[in-house]
Amino acid sequence: MAQDDPEDERDRSTQWAEFRTDLAEDRNIMAMERTFAGWMRTAFAAIGIGLGFRAVFGEFEPPWLAKAVATLFIIGGGWLAITAERRACKTMARLDPHRYEGISRPNFRIMAFAVAAGSAVLTAGLWILNDGDIAE
Repeated sequence: MAQDDPEDERDRSTQWAEFRTDLAEDRNIMAMERTFAGWMRTAFAAIGIGLGFRAVFGEFEPPWLAKAVATLFIIGGGWLAITAERRACKTMARLDPHRYEGISRPNFRIMAFAVAAGSAVLTAGLWILNDGDIAE
């Protein structure tokens, strides 16, 4: 029986190394998606804190101070969403999926801009509307 050719062994070893590298890159894509989801949860939490602050301290004196603090949290949540989208898209541009089909960049953008637009509308409503009436 002939012994295995050492060159075949090297080729097979190289193929396995490349396969493991491809899988590692796919895991990085999935990790980036989880990170994006974590940033989006943080954005929603900031928006929720802003709403909660306004609801709890609605009768705060001076009234604009409660609105201002709530606005900081709400706008901060929108900013976090946009920042998360930018980072996710930069990371996706550097990675190549091999066996895993990741979320497309436009889906990241749609979600992030929807959260940012929602926070802008919420902020406008916070300052313009007062119990359904236009504020003084």
